[in-house]
Amino acid sequence: MIVSCLALGGFGVDTLTRLKYRHVREDQERGVTPIHVHVEAEITKGKYADYDTFLGQEAAEYVRLYLDQRRHGSPSGKIPPEVITDESPLPRADRYRAPIPLSTTQTRQVVSRLFRRAGVAKRKLGRRYDVCVHSLRKYFCTQFTALGVPAEYVEYMMGHKISRYYDIEMKGIEFLKCVYAASGLSIRPKTRVSRMEMLKEVVRAWGMDPDRVLVKEAVAEPHRTVASEQREEEQVKALAAALKEMLRREVLYPGT
Repeated sequence: MIVSCLALGGFGVDTLTRLKYRHVREDQERGVTPIHVHVEAEITKGKYADYDTFLGQEAAEYVRLYLDQRRHGSPSGKIPPEVITDESPLPRADRYRAPIPLSTTQTRQVVSRLFRRAGVAKRKLGRRYDVCVHSLRKYFCTQFTALGVPAEYVEYMMGHKISRYYDIEMKGIEFLKCVYAASGLSIRPKTRVSRMEMLKEVVRAWGMDPDRVLVKEAVAEPHRTVASEQREEEQVKALAAALKEMLRREVLYPGT
């Protein structure tokens, strides 16, 4: 749960440890994904502004399973069944019977231990590893950008107070949720077809005809012959580019 939330929500480790159940309750209980998470500036201790981010299907499923486990208690009986309230810590320490928030240090230790077990963290000179908990926030930034999301949206969803902060905030939660969903941000590999179908739906939702986009792309390269898998990849890129251009116009020329 922790790894997926850090990688797919873009949280800093300090922010994640301060989240409560109320931050995910509404969408989680309705079974809506992506889950909207509004992070108050107070939680970040003044480091960032209020901001909104999301948890995709993978993270939402892990959150659900994690909370269900807490409601039933641990199999050993060490941790009794927990009544989850709005103020319950989202990640909790598993060494106490009472629901105590997981500390920043404990979170770093949990993630580092998982990285070592998976063989992805190799010790560098000294005591530090080349892959650490902050690598998950970096993953969110680099992958989100690589998937075609404009940098301003990526920065906003990481809590950075950028010059267009208020412009993006004014777009509203549903708009931002569509941007997040359209990216297909994931830890698990996604098939080209599933991503293409998802992009088509989002393109339609914003008033464009995905088939026209693909026809236009095909007309631009009328004599090109490619394999079917390569063709699918190029169609995905064409749809993503059209969506990115639409978002860019929304940021630069709102209301036009």
